[in-house]
Amino acid sequence: MFSIPFGTRMTVIRLTDGALWLHSPVSPTPERFAAVEALGEVKHIVAPNHLHHLYLPPWNERFPGAKLWADPKLAEKRSDLSFHGTLGEQAPAAWEREIDQLIFGGSKILPETVFLHRESGTLIVTDIVQNHEPDANSWFWRQVKRLDGILAPNGGVPWDWRLTVRDRSAAKAARDRMLSWDFDRLLMTHGRCLDEGAHAFVERAFAWLDN
Repeated sequence: MFSIPFGTRMTVIRLTDGALWLHSPVSPTPERFAAVEALGEVKHIVAPNHLHHLYLPPWNERFPGAKLWADPKLAEKRSDLSFHGTLGEQAPAAWEREIDQLIFGGSKILPETVFLHRESGTLIVTDIVQNHEPDANSWFWRQVKRLDGILAPNGGVPWDWRLTVRDRSAAKAARDRMLSWDFDRLLMTHGRCLDEGAHAFVERAFAWLDN
């Protein structure tokens, strides 16, 4: 992104009916397509904010039967794509029994839909929390990411995103609802994930909203 090294992750959930739910698709390769197809049938492709959309077309072309779900801003931005629906505060019927969701508001520039996979106790975020691997960056970029508050193992909410939050009350309300969820794992689109201790990690990451 703008020459900054940004590793990116796609999350795949197999719903109880066997359907696959794809979050923030990454660049496609034959190997990635094959790996996903080995898991089941893709029924839902989710774009959690208006930045993560570049690879929607090839994944949708590969899985034409899948429904595209968009952040409200993205639905306006990508009128060339046919979206089944927009993401909101409540999960659609297709996954409401297994995945919770909310709109993390407060930033007019980059709101984001956050998800909770209830059975595994896993929180799924895209850009609002990051934890970049130090070994994947040069000395210069490690310092930049450390200053931005997103270098593992002490990652968190990027400073540049914090500065876009103008409605602190909306952000706090989203934070509090998110922290009311029961999760101990954290899957991030950018950086090292957490298999345990995620609730405390996220609570610390958003403590600045109380200052």
